[in-house]
Amino acid sequence: MTDVPSVRGAEAGRRIGVGLMYGLWKPRVLGAWRVPTAGPVIFAVNHSHNIDGPMVMGVAPRPTHFLIKKEAFVGPLDPFLNGIGQLKVDRTTTDRTAISRALGVLEQGGVLGIFPEGTRGGGDFASLRAGLAYFAVRGGAPIVPVAVLGSSERRGRLMKGLPPLRSRVDVVFGDPFEAGDGSGRRTRKALDEATERIQKQLTAHLENARRLTGR
Repeated sequence: MTDVPSVRGAEAGRRIGVGLMYGLWKPRVLGAWRVPTAGPVIFAVNHSHNIDGPMVMGVAPRPTHFLIKKEAFVGPLDPFLNGIGQLKVDRTTTDRTAISRALGVLEQGGVLGIFPEGTRGGGDFASLRAGLAYFAVRGGAPIVPVAVLGSSERRGRLMKGLPPLRSRVDVVFGDPFEAGDGSGRRTRKALDEATERIQKQLTAHLENARRLTGR
């Protein structure tokens, strides 16, 4: 059995995230009460900026294990990210170790964080990868859509690659939903249909989040 990242590590990461995110910016969190308090959950997060993952880690009501591209695990960040329970994934291949560890998180009733677009982009869920559907169906976990808004609107003057310090970043959690059709099938057709369902739900959540926040 592949080792599963520790919940204790992810909780330590959450506490660090709370300090950093609330210290540097002004997060406004909406709908956190929608996140199931126990059992496996997948956060599907739109991705337009590097701070989106740390922001969700810091404001989410439960510790989160994110699937993060292996390129981020460089130098001192490697032991740090491993220590706070994050998952290294090689996006150029079918990374069986990462898949096994991610499923292990869900089997133990943890929270798995995924950027379903695969790479940082427009943050609009326009192109989803099938990985999210696979984890949701195989892990039997509801998906909670998460919209991070305001992280890429403007650049800070002090740190060009980050939003302006003390600017407001909105994080909106949506209603949990099941990706599968209830049959438990994991065929290519079933996963394609699940991906379609997921895309509709995530896009609707993002539109609602923009209306709600005026962004």
